Amino acid sequence: MHRTCGQGARGGVKSLLLVMLAALTLATAALPAKAQQGASPAVPVVKQPADAMAVPSFWDPRRRPERPDLSRLSIIRFLTETDYPPFNYSGPDNVPAGFNVDLARLICEEIKVACTVQMRRFDTLIGALNSNNGDAVIASIAETPEMRRQVDFSDPYYRTPARFVSRRDVEIDVRPEALEGKKIAVVAGTAHEAYLKTLFTEAELHLYPNSDAARFALRKGEVDLLFGDGIALAFWLNGTDSGGCCVFRGGPYIESRFFGEGVGIAVKRGNDVLRQAINWALFRLWEKGSFTDLWLRYFPVSPF
Repeated sequence: MHRTCGQGARGGVKSLLLVMLAALTLATAALPAKAQQGASPAVPVVKQPADAMAVPSFWDPRRRPERPDLSRLSIIRFLTETDYPPFNYSGPDNVPAGFNVDLARLICEEIKVACTVQMRRFDTLIGALNSNNGDAVIASIAETPEMRRQVDFSDPYYRTPARFVSRRDVEIDVRPEALEGKKIAVVAGTAHEAYLKTLFTEAELHLYPNSDAARFALRKGEVDLLFGDGIALAFWLNGTDSGGCCVFRGGPYIESRFFGEGVGIAVKRGNDVLRQAINWALFRLWEKGSFTDLWLRYFPVSPF
């Protein structure tokens, strides 16, 4: 079992996230308890008119799902993990918090059922679900063919895009034909390296052991661009560690062959009643603007 590519907030960006999450905890406390080059057209990006913030949308308004029979649902026991900020983490008094947790509560409110959220180690989540110790797992689990043999998934509610970053004072065209000879920092052994080697064949790749080293190289001007996980980079750009040095260029890049098929909510195989209820609730939350509001709380610099 593994996550979306880029490992979200793990690694060098984690310390930044922990600082930012103190403010996010206050902001989310008010929530109710109960194609650019290389971008896939399957995931439209919605521009918010007030601040031009980009929010991903996986829902087609022309395909409104019918409200399923919810009479058989009285409670949803969500499982999540303990340490994957900003998606899941322990808030004050060890209360589950994070984007996934708030989304689970909004889903329960929309369906009008009771909701519990229990935190467990990531590697125990699917076993707990299939042992009937929970009804659904909302923990940023990558939807892969291997995982679909173990569980069923709801419709996706986010993906982890790849993005280019350059220094703020350097205008740069990131089309593949324009990057001949340009130096690009990327973490070795990642899907991001494989993507560059496949589609940006004329660029000069500089491989680094981790994201901290790649970011340091960009800040120092040793490379022209950095290519990596858009969610982690969004938090880095918005935090103090970047020193305001850099900005996104081009993208987002979301090809499923490299960056996964998205993140859904896992339920036991064959539990179509709960899966369809979650799908209906996700669509309703997007249609009403609740998903957009939640996304903007957690992603002040959009990874899309």
